[in-house]
Amino acid sequence: MPQHLALFDLDHTLLPVDSDVLWAEVLVERGVVDAAWHSRRNQEFFQQYKEGRLNIDDFLQFQLGPLSQHPRATLDAWHAEFMAQKILPSIQANAQALVERHRRAGDLLVMITATNEFVTRPIAEAFGMDALIATELEVLPNGEFSGRHRGLPSFREGKVKRLVQWLAERQMLLSDFASSTFYTDSLNDLPLMLQVTHPIACNPDPTLREHAAAAGWPVLELFPSEAA
Repeated sequence: MPQHLALFDLDHTLLPVDSDVLWAEVLVERGVVDAAWHSRRNQEFFQQYKEGRLNIDDFLQFQLGPLSQHPRATLDAWHAEFMAQKILPSIQANAQALVERHRRAGDLLVMITATNEFVTRPIAEAFGMDALIATELEVLPNGEFSGRHRGLPSFREGKVKRLVQWLAERQMLLSDFASSTFYTDSLNDLPLMLQVTHPIACNPDPTLREHAAAAGWPVLELFPSEAA
């Protein structure tokens, strides 16, 4: 078992963009959702997330509904274009170097994000993660999405619980690791930051920046233009 665990949030942590928001833009651009209503609701949810008051169940109902309205093959094709046109160009060298540093050290690399697994699995693979912990989707017997999530979303305290479950399935505990590092930008991830040995505020939002300063946590600016 690796001695060290490296945990990475995704949106505005390893990416300078929000993959949820960009995927919603894809649906708008393709005309498969009402552009005005969907864009407005998407921005409302994003603002709630930044302010730490997002109702995850309401958001998932909004976000996952369109997945049930289109064949999986079509969704996969749209996602391939999404990766090529929006995500891969957004992956910056600083973020890749950070992940690579932990890889060279022999750490176990885990992306842990509230964004659903359909959107994020190819992104985790692009970063070369060993594992992904994301909000899981309900899949029908025919392989299509139901438009609902299954299990506990990996959001706020849910990230802690999902990590504990994931480790338990592999007969591991967080305390088994000599050290555990978690990079995140969001105040929503304070519960998990309090569980690891090395919490790092990465491109932090204002509230997390304040917490980091008070707690003496390191602050990492991967994307200085965002912080300016």
